[in-house]
Amino acid sequence: MKFQLRFIIPITLLLLAGGLLGASFSRYFGDITEDLRKLEEAFLMINRRYVDPVEPNQAAEDAIEGMLKSLDPHSSYIDASAFKEVAESFQGSFGGIGVWFQIPDGDTARVVSPIENGPSEKAGIRAGDRIIAVDDTSVVGVGEDEVKRRLKGPVGTQVEVTIRRLGIQKPFTVPLTRDLIPLYSITSSYMVDEITGYIRISRFAQSTYPEFIQALDELQGQGMERLLLDLRDNGGGILQSAVAIVDEMLAGNEYIVSTVGRSVPSEVFVAQRTGRFETQPIIVLVNGNSISASEIVAGALQDHDRALLVGQRTFGKGLVQNQFPLPDGSYLQITTARYYTPSGRLIQTPYEEGDREGYFEAKLEGLIKAQQDPDKYAESIPDSLKFTTTHGRTIFGGGGIMPDHFIEGDSLRPRILRALYGGALFESFRLWFENNEQVLRTTWEDRADDFLNDFTFSTAQWDALWVSGASSQVPVTFVEADPSTEELQFTYKELNDNSETIRLYFKALLSRQLYGARIATPLFHAIDETFQESLLLWPEAEKLALLSQ
Repeated sequence: MKFQLRFIIPITLLLLAGGLLGASFSRYFGDITEDLRKLEEAFLMINRRYVDPVEPNQAAEDAIEGMLKSLDPHSSYIDASAFKEVAESFQGSFGGIGVWFQIPDGDTARVVSPIENGPSEKAGIRAGDRIIAVDDTSVVGVGEDEVKRRLKGPVGTQVEVTIRRLGIQKPFTVPLTRDLIPLYSITSSYMVDEITGYIRISRFAQSTYPEFIQALDELQGQGMERLLLDLRDNGGGILQSAVAIVDEMLAGNEYIVSTVGRSVPSEVFVAQRTGRFETQPIIVLVNGNSISASEIVAGALQDHDRALLVGQRTFGKGLVQNQFPLPDGSYLQITTARYYTPSGRLIQTPYEEGDREGYFEAKLEGLIKAQQDPDKYAESIPDSLKFTTTHGRTIFGGGGIMPDHFIEGDSLRPRILRALYGGALFESFRLWFENNEQVLRTTWEDRADDFLNDFTFSTAQWDALWVSGASSQVPVTFVEADPSTEELQFTYKELNDNSETIRLYFKALLSRQLYGARIATPLFHAIDETFQESLLLWPEAEKLALLSQ
């Protein structure tokens, strides 16, 4: 299977001619002026002599790509326009109108939910509205990135959106003033039961720590005595935010993480303050998409026996990366150090410099092996990669963080559930929802509690849902015997055997359309195997908590 890095984005090359840099360059970077002159001469020669015209900027970008590909798998370019979006995600806010939206294939932006207290909510925009134009320019059939670009802008500026709403014959225009829109890192927090709190961290940005403290305080105010911390699909982010959150769960003077590099000083991060949650039971959920900063959190809590880790082996990205600006506003994101957990484990998966494709293929193979037979995989790990926690438990290195309890991943689920959780059946739901949206909103939109308690798919609705799926651009069909090689062809037995899970999943999708993620999250958790199995492991987590008291 072939993989491509998402964040390798070309930027303009800065040609550093030796004559311009002089002795000061040699003082900081060593005597590499001859190499730079060679690069400059090659660039000029190609530009002047090649048989066809050469676009200099593209040639420069390709040159930088070539240099970075010879390094580790994660050093990359970020061009000026892409860096703006990256910076927004780390800052935790941007100027915009405050809506979550999705764009079905060939359709226009559909509002999933307005952001609380944002300009759109205050102006009366609601879930289900279609945005068909921005400032009198149609956005029907326009891609998500372009719609975002048109809706975003400096705080205080004006924008008009044209809305089509079910039940209203003509589109109408809504004037909006852009405001500062938060990009929340804590995407869900609620009480699972009388004593169990749940917090999901989607990334580590500048705002993550204060968001975490707010969620923690609110849940403790509701009686939380134990915490389920969800780091699945967390792509990482700012190291300092991860360290601050771990500090709330570790006693003072305990190591959190260390960094070791060549051109930057080595650092050791230590818990310093009295935390809000230093002795209570904690379970941390992780998977193969828990990356970098989320692995620092998981690794530190596991090394100190502060939390029970449940799920799948994490990604294994333990490289410290710093961003260095270039004159045109683009950046080089370069690895400057490596992360180590308190026990000495290197988080980074081994790699050969220059072999990015092989790195990701080997990583996928390792994740699959760990899922298929965790015990056999653990036995195959050499003694040199076995480490010990504060209280003597054996834990494993070799890249990524190995959970204490493995839960099988998607690859081992029934085929129809893999398609369901992978989003392949969403088209069936989307078309059915479009055909029934007005009735569903009229019946349920103001009755969230009744919906959660009473809604079930009638036989007619259930049959209509699959009829919609069969007529979609991504058709789902059912046969009596073994299916053909068609990707979305299943047997009726597969459907019937997994009917309850599929019904709950579609109910969760429906609740998200009607009420937003806050109401839908517990419904998704009802069919989340990792979530459900983790609730059975509190006795073990409580034993670990006693070690911290």
